[in-house]
This record gives sequence, structure tokens and C-alpha cells, in this order.
Amino acid sequence: MTEELEQILSQLTQPDNAIIQQATAQLKQAFKDPAIIPGLCAVMSGSQNPQIRQSAAVMLRLRVKKHWKKISPNDRESLKAVVLQAFMQETEHTVQHSLSQLCAVMVKHETPDRWPALLQLLNQSTKSSNPHDRQVGLLLLNKVIESNPEPFKPHYCQLLQLLRSVLEDHNNPTALYYCILTLTAITEFIGTEEMHLMRSILPNLIVALKCLIKADQNQASEAMEVFNELMESEVSVIVPHVADVVRFFLEVGSDTNLSDSLRVKALSCVTFLIKLKSKTVLKQKLLSPILQAIFPVLTAAPPPGEQDPEDEEDDSGDGTDNESPKHCAAQIIDTMALHMPPEKLFQQLMPLTQTCLASENPYQRKGGLMCLAVLAEGCADHIRTKILKSVLQTVCQSLSDSSEVVRSAGLFALGQFSEHLQPEVSTYCSELMPLLLGYLSSLNQAKVGHVTKAFYALENFMENLGADIEPYLPTLMETMLSALNNTDNLKIKELAVSAIGAIANAAKELLVPYFTPVIESLKGFLTTTTEEMRSLQTQSLDTLSVLARTIGKDVFSPLAAECVQLGLNLTNTIDDPDLRRCTYSLYSAVSIVTPDCLTPHLTAITTVMLYALKSSEGVTAHLEEDKAFVLLDDDDDENDEKDTEIFLEDDKGTDIHDVAGFSVENAYIDEKEDACEALGEIAFNAGCSILSYFSPQFPHEDVRRAAFGAMGQFCRAQHKVWKENPTEANQQALLKLLDIVVPCFLETVRREPERHVVMGVLESMNSVIKSCKEEVFKNPSRLKEISHAIRDVLKKKTPCQDSGGDEADDEDQQAEYDAMLQEFAGEGIPLVAASVPADNFFPFLNDLLPFIMNKAKSSCTVADRSFSVGTIAEILHALMSVSGGRGVAGRLSNRLLPVLVAGAKDSDPEVRNNSVFGLGCLAQAAGPIVVSDYPMMLSVFSNLLSKESDLRVIDNLCAALCRMIMSNVDAVPLEQVLPALVARLPLKEDQEENNTVFSCLAMLYTHSPALVQSKPHLHLFTFPIQNISVALMQKFAQNHSAEFQAAVTSLPAEQRDSLSAAITAS
Repeated sequence: MTEELEQILSQLTQPDNAIIQQATAQLKQAFKDPAIIPGLCAVMSGSQNPQIRQSAAVMLRLRVKKHWKKISPNDRESLKAVVLQAFMQETEHTVQHSLSQLCAVMVKHETPDRWPALLQLLNQSTKSSNPHDRQVGLLLLNKVIESNPEPFKPHYCQLLQLLRSVLEDHNNPTALYYCILTLTAITEFIGTEEMHLMRSILPNLIVALKCLIKADQNQASEAMEVFNELMESEVSVIVPHVADVVRFFLEVGSDTNLSDSLRVKALSCVTFLIKLKSKTVLKQKLLSPILQAIFPVLTAAPPPGEQDPEDEEDDSGDGTDNESPKHCAAQIIDTMALHMPPEKLFQQLMPLTQTCLASENPYQRKGGLMCLAVLAEGCADHIRTKILKSVLQTVCQSLSDSSEVVRSAGLFALGQFSEHLQPEVSTYCSELMPLLLGYLSSLNQAKVGHVTKAFYALENFMENLGADIEPYLPTLMETMLSALNNTDNLKIKELAVSAIGAIANAAKELLVPYFTPVIESLKGFLTTTTEEMRSLQTQSLDTLSVLARTIGKDVFSPLAAECVQLGLNLTNTIDDPDLRRCTYSLYSAVSIVTPDCLTPHLTAITTVMLYALKSSEGVTAHLEEDKAFVLLDDDDDENDEKDTEIFLEDDKGTDIHDVAGFSVENAYIDEKEDACEALGEIAFNAGCSILSYFSPQFPHEDVRRAAFGAMGQFCRAQHKVWKENPTEANQQALLKLLDIVVPCFLETVRREPERHVVMGVLESMNSVIKSCKEEVFKNPSRLKEISHAIRDVLKKKTPCQDSGGDEADDEDQQAEYDAMLQEFAGEGIPLVAASVPADNFFPFLNDLLPFIMNKAKSSCTVADRSFSVGTIAEILHALMSVSGGRGVAGRLSNRLLPVLVAGAKDSDPEVRNNSVFGLGCLAQAAGPIVVSDYPMMLSVFSNLLSKESDLRVIDNLCAALCRMIMSNVDAVPLEQVLPALVARLPLKEDQEENNTVFSCLAMLYTHSPALVQSKPHLHLFTFPIQNISVALMQKFAQNHSAEFQAAVTSLPAEQRDSLSAAITAS
């Protein structure tokens, strides 16, 4: 059989398809013979042709992988001996590579301890004085450990000592390469016993990588993955050496003589380290060295005759997404903004940025603008409250810069500001809108890439303007409709369609006059099936969804059914994840306007979306065979792959251990994310339950976050069904659903490493508690579990928070997004308080309050102080409406009163507003127990009222006085308080408190009619009239008709008619 097999394998290498097909058929037949394994062993050991020996090893590996259990024990032992003997006598590296992979597959079935000869060979070869033998031994060691690292765990200490000695062999770079890959493979599995050894290896590892960089940059780039693995699995190994590690990364990242891929790898490691251990980076004083190293990268000019990828012009205007060192430098600053306290970051960063912005070099100016742009998300509060005017002025000036690369960076920065610095940035509407419109009208349409950036800035700014967009609407729509009708450039049409969506978000019903021509254009785009229209169609669906949500139900409803059918037609005829994603958004929007239109199609729609969630389409598994051996010629490697592919046809699936990694196309990730969001919204609006088909176990964090959001929507949808039809079956369905979803939320908070996923989970859990209230807590353990999850986030004890280990934590300074995560947790406290009896919650509330109160200190940021007193106020407001709330509020009053009084004197109006609201709620919630504090509270309010200019604070002062009066009217000197109160009515900003004010006036009219009737205060009714106020006016009219009629006559005609109609109607 040996000769026959060798002949067949030889034919497989011939450049003739007919011969290859014949040989393949023969080989498949030979595989049915039990003697196939001894036959392949003989060929692998004895053939004179290395290519055939290699093919035999590949065939054996595939056979062993699938059929090990079918091989007799004797044949197994024989195979183990033959493979090792073949490996030791083999001289061709290509064959050694395939043999090492065969050994790796066998180790999966035969643990190392049951194959002592393998351990002996590894021990001898890796310690050999012959560099080549050592290199080949390390290849074998790498393959067998990489494929199955855990069974080698008992040998890790011995292995680490060996690898440390190999790392010192600087003259054998290939040995270094395999040594580092082996280190990477075991990192995830090391325990406390090996930790000390691993730490001691780190300095050797850095030196070894420097040697490897000189020998082979591609290998070095792959080997640097060891740092990502260390940071992800055992970051504590790096912390003692963090300064040396960062210096190494910066040296590599800054060296322009090295390849971009290697520099990107090094700079990406800096980004990851900052994300995981920002406090360590700050404590080790590494912020300044990092910034000093990356600014030259960020501001470097491209080689002569070239442009940066983002500045390149192409037909589509999309540019390129290739990562570059410059992109990574900007990403480092972006990550700093997201994970470091703004005060510490800006102190080091702004001098460098300002130097760049003042430079004569356009790429320096561009770098300065890019720096400002990437700061906007993570440091939004800091920029909005401290430097917004100056940075906006800088960005606006850049739009008239002589250099196009600077103008493009300015547009990007303005778009980022518009997205992240709301609402303050919109107050500059009168300065920015004319500038943007003028800029857009003067652009050369041929430069599509630059036009794209201009539209990006315009869209982001317009989207948040609301009614302030009205003066610019005619010009905007004339520009956009002209682009739709008069240009042949599909990219320009796509940009105009996208801009119309942004305009609609701001203008809402103001867009009605333009609705018909817009819809006609969109329909025209959506009924075409040509490939070049695909991107325009996707954008048209997006804009159609926005119009459905914003233009008004009466206007859009007649088109709803047609739009659903349009979406279904598209997905039935075109297989495109982006297109499907946009139809999900359209169905979701229609479910808000006219859910009945979806009912006939719900099965078809939800089936497509659930299939998208379960589908592995767009996921590519990269097989181990595709990874070339370091000394393998390209041609030989291709032959290895070709032979492998032939025999993979017999495999029913790919063994996960053969997969070196996965990649997923972004379009499919986006589709899954949008499917989650749409399913949740459709479930809530259309009342259908689909949780039984749904799981949040997605590898991509954006999809996970969307999935948790959908799960919250499913709970709210079932609660809505129960409320509308309160049967026992519907309540049990809700409780069953909550018992699935809430534990899933809590487990994610405990285990999830991605901060924004946890933020999404907390947001979703809060929405469920707000809607379902006490039903969430029917399970007796749930109150404790939710309270402890909130506590863990407030204590920074969850995996997604950089707790800083044993470092001293500066409570007063943290990254804005870290504070935001804690705010999401804190927002849950009043929601829980409103859902359970106060006495049940009190022990947990008592535990949580110190974390909230600590953020009210004057040294904390405005955002933290506002959050602190706002949360306290909402807790007190919640206690007003639950069983036992008065007693708990009374027990807490001595602790909370000083915090709220200090907040009422704060320099920031939002903090004052929240504190005043909280004082009113304290008076109402605690009742008689705080009456002794009324004089002090009234004194605080009197002082504040005499000098307060913020209208919202004044409104809340009025409401707080009303709460005090309603809680204990006899404790308030009405003769002094009521005139001051009435003089500041009607409320100007916080209309929600009208109910409080008129409840108080109605009560006073009953309690002290003489005080109220002395003058019917009809000037109060300059807003939509409420039931309480109407009832009060009716009493005035009945009991004091002459005075009432005189007062009515003095009102403006519109208010007079409105009041008369309301009183008559009731």
C-alpha cells in the first residue's frame, strides 16, 4: 500500500486537474482501508520526496483529528513512536512544521503524561547546544502547547524557567519567536504559583523582542501579542514593570524606520494599557512621556507626494479605514480622555496642543485639531463648562485655513463637538450655521471626500438644533432637494439624503411642506435594484425611518403600509446586511406610528431578524493551516493548504482547536446590533413576545449592549400587556420573564469587562424597574442582589472598572465616563426606593447613601455634585409615595439636610436647582420630624430668592415652598411667604412643578381663603390649564364673581378665551 499511496500523493501535486481529481478519488477509496494509517506513516517516514512526506503528515493529521477513537491502541502507540522518530530524522522545515501540527492534534487525545517520549524529546531538543535543534524543538513545543495549553499546566514552572533561558539566546531569533508564542499561549492559564516567575521574565522579554525586531519585523509584530494577552489575562504581571513596558512600546511606535504594522501594534498596546490601568499610568508619571512620544507621530507629515489615508480622495469619498501610526496616536488620546480625569489630562495635553495649533506647519495644525476632536467624547463636561468658547473659536478659524488638510480636520472637530458637547454648542447656532452653509455652497463637488466631511459637520450640528433650525430650513432644503434632483454623483445624493434625516430630527413637523418631494425621491431610489445604488438605498431607508418618527403620525400613517412592503421587497430580492439593517430600523419606526401595519408581517419580519442574530454569516474562521511556518517557502505553504482543502471536504465541520482566530465583517455586527434594538422596540410597541428565541451571548460588545436593551424592552412590553389585560396568566408570564432577564443583567454587571456594555445593562435594568416596579422584586432575593450590584459599581469593584489595585484612589478625580457609569448605577436607587416598602429597602439604602453623599463635596466636579444632590432628591421624592417612606425619610433627615443646604448655596445653578428640589421633597417626605428645621430652610430660601437669576432654580424654589406648606402649613409664616411665592408665578421653565404649585394654592384656598382670595391671581394661567387650576378658578368664580370677572376682563384676549373655555368645559 505504501507505494500506491506515494503514487497517489505524487499525482496530487501535478498541474493537471484531471489527474488531481482521479488521485483524489483514489485517496478517498484508500481511506476506507484500515491499513491507511500504517501506510501513511511509512510514506511520511520513508519517501524521498519532502513534498510527499509533508502531504502524508497532513493526511494523517486530518485522519487522527476525526477518528482517533477508531484507531486501535497498538496502532496509536506505533503512531506516537513513528511521528517522533520522523520528526527527529526530518531535515526539511516544511515537513517538520506539518509533523509538529500532527503531534499537536495527537496531544489533544493523549495527554502529555501519557506520552512521556514526547516530553523527553521536548526536554532534550529545547535544551540542545545545537541552535538548529533548539529552534526545531521550540517549534514542536509551541505547536503542542498552543493547541492544548491546559494539560501542560503541571509543567508550567519548569516550562517558564526554560523559556527564560531561551529569551537570553539573542543570536537565535527564530527560537525567540517560538519561545514568545509559547509564552502567549500559556499566559491565560498561569496561576499564582507561576506569577512570580512570569514577572521576572518580563525584562528578558522586552530585550528579546528588541532583538527579534532587528531580525524580522513581521515575526516581532506577531510576538508582541504576548503583551495583549498579559494585559487581558494577568495585567498584574506587567504593573511592576509598567514604566519599562511603556517606554518599549513608545520606542517602537515612534521609530519611523520600522514597518507601520509593527508601530501600530506597539501603539495599540499603549491604548489597551491605558484602558485597563489608567491610574497606574498616572501614578507612575507616564502621562507626559506618552504624550511627548505620540505628538510627533500625530503631527508627522506624510512622505512627499502622498497623503494621510483620511485625506486621500477616491471615487466614493470613503477614504480608507487602514490603521496607521497616526490613527493610533489619536486613539491613545481618545482613550486617555475616556479613562483619565480631565483635569490631570488637560494640564499635560493642552500646552502641546496649543503649540501645534500655532505652528506654521499644516500637519502640526491638523494634529492639534485632531487632538481637540478626540477629546470631545471623553471630556465633554470639562470642555463644555471650561473652554468651549475658545476651542470653538479655534475650530471655526480652521475652516478658512489655507490648507485643505487643516480645513478637513476642522470639519471633523466641529462634527465631534456637535455630537458630544450638547446642549451648549447649539447656543452658537447663529454663528455656526451661516458659516457651515457658506462653506458648503463654496465647495467643489469634484472633491467628494472633502464634501463628505463638510456634510458630517453640518449634520451633527443640525440634528440637535430643534426649532432653532427654522430660519435656515428654506436654504437647507433647497440645497438638499437640488442635490437630489440635479446631480449625477450618487455619493452627493447619498449625503443629501442623510442630511435630510438630520434636518428632520431637528425640524420635525416643520418639515411637512417639503415632505412630498422628499418622499418621491426616496421612493425612486428604493425601487431600483442596480448594485451601484445600494449605498444610496441604505441611506434612503435610514432617512425614511427618521421621517416616520419625526414628521407626525397624521402625515406618515397613510404611507406606513407601503413603506413596510418596500422594505420586505428589498430584503426579498437583495442579500445585503446593511440594507437589511436599515429595514429593521424602518419597521421599528413604523411600530411607533401605526403598529397595526406591522401585524400582518410580524412573522416574516421577526423571522428575518432572529435569523440575523443566530447567523454566522460574515464570520471568517482563520484555520491554523493558513499560518505559514517561519522557514516555509510560500510555494510549499500553498501546497500544504491545497492538500488540506481537498480533504477538508470530508469534514462535517471545522474543529475549534484548528481555528487561529475569527474575524467578523462590520456590516454583520451592525446588523445584529440593529436587529436587537428593533426587536425590543417592536415588541414594546406591537405587543409581541420573542424572548424565547433570544440570547445576549454575542461576542461583539455593541451587539451585547443592544441585546440587553432589547431584553429590557421585552419585559416592558409584557408588563404593558399585563396592565392592559390584567389576567393571572399575563402576570405569571411577566414574572417568569423577569426571572430570566434580571439575573442575566446582574450577572453581566458582575462579570462584563466592557464599560459601555455595563452602562447599557444598568440603563436597561433601570427602565425595567421604572416600568414594572414591585413586580421586579416579587422574588425575595432580588432586592438584595440589585442593591449589591449598585453598591459594587459605586465602590468601583466590577471588572469593567479600573479599581487601581492597592493604589490610593483619588475619589475627587476620575474619568468622565467612569463617573457616568456610576451615575447609571445611582439612578437605580430612587427607582428601587419607589418600588418596595421603605423599611425593606432601608438597610440597603443606608449602605448606599455614603457613596452618593461623598460626591457632593466641594472638591468634586460639577457633574458629580449635581448627580449627588439630584439622586438624594429623587430618593426623597420616591419615599413620598411608598409604604413606610415618612419614617425612613425622617431617620435620614439629619444626614441629608446639611448636604442639601450646602448644595443650595453652590456656585452652579444645576446643583442649586437639584438641592432646592431635594429640600422640598425632604419637607414633604419626612413631615413633622423636620418642622424644627423650617426656620433655617426658609432663611436659606429667602437668601437664595433675593439674588437668584436662574429661572429653573426660581421655579423649584416656588415648588419647594409649596411642598413645605402642604407638609405643615402651620409651620410656615404665610403672610410673608405667600406674596413672595405668588410674585414669582407663573413658573417659567419647570412646568412639571405646576401640579405642586396649584395643589398648594387649592389647599390654601380651603385652609386660609382670606389670604388667597384677596386677589385672584389670574396672571398665573399663561400656560396649558390643568385640572387643579381650573377647579381653583371655578371656586374663585363662584365665591367672588365680581372680582373674578374684573380680573378676567384684564387678561389678554387669548388667555381670557382659553380660561373661559376651560371653566365652561369642566
